[in-house]
Amino acid sequence: MRLVHTCVPKNSAHMTRVKYMLKRFFLGLSILVFTEYSMAIEEPNYTVIEAFEEFELRAYDPMIVAETLVSGTLDGAANAGFKLIGGYIFGDNTSSSSVDNKISMTAPVSMQLQSEKINMTAPVSMQQKDGQWLVHFVMPSKYTLDTLPTPNNKAVMLREIPARNYAVLSFSGFTGAIKVDKKITELMTWLKDKGIKPLSEPEMARYNAPWSLPFMRRNEIMVMY
Repeated sequence: MRLVHTCVPKNSAHMTRVKYMLKRFFLGLSILVFTEYSMAIEEPNYTVIEAFEEFELRAYDPMIVAETLVSGTLDGAANAGFKLIGGYIFGDNTSSSSVDNKISMTAPVSMQLQSEKINMTAPVSMQQKDGQWLVHFVMPSKYTLDTLPTPNNKAVMLREIPARNYAVLSFSGFTGAIKVDKKITELMTWLKDKGIKPLSEPEMARYNAPWSLPFMRRNEIMVMY
C-alpha cells in the first residue's frame, strides 16, 4: 500500500497572518489614494507662461488670503500657523450674515452675528519675513474682502494680493528644513541662469493633507519675479 504524506508547513498560521495584514495594508493604501484624488479642493487660478521640466513660470490671478505671522522652526511655525488660520476657517470668525428671528412685533427685532465655516483650499504657504514665518491660506474665489467673515483672533489678518508672476519649482515628499533649503537653492540658481530677477523672498507651498503618503505629496517653492 502506498502512503501519501500531506506536508503542512509549520509556519502556515504565520503566513496566513502575514497575508491578512498585507490585504489590510493595500486596502488602506487604496482608501488613501481614493481619498486623495476624490477630494475636490479649490486652488488659485493661474496660467502657465512657460514650463521647463520641474520649473514653471506662472501668471496668477488676484487672490485673497488669510494670514498670520508666527515664530519658530519651519515645522513648528507651520503647525502654529495652521492652528490659528484653521481656527478661523473652521468657525472662529464673525459673519455679517444674520438670522431673521421670527418674533412678534411687540418685541425688538434682534440680529445675531453668526460664525461661518469656510471651505478648505490649497496650498498652505509659508514665507520668512523679518525672522518670522508668514503663513497664509488662499480663500475660496467666491469671497471678497467685504463678504469674508471677520477673524475673531486678531493674529489672523485678511489681505488681497494683486495679480503676480511667480517662478515655481515643484517636488514631492516631505518638506523638512534641509530639503526645503536645497530646493530654494535650486530655484534661485535656475532663475540666475535664466537671467530672471527675483522680486520676493522664497515661499513654500504645501498642497496635501498631513496624512498624505510622501510620494503623493505636492510641494512647491515659489518666488515672485
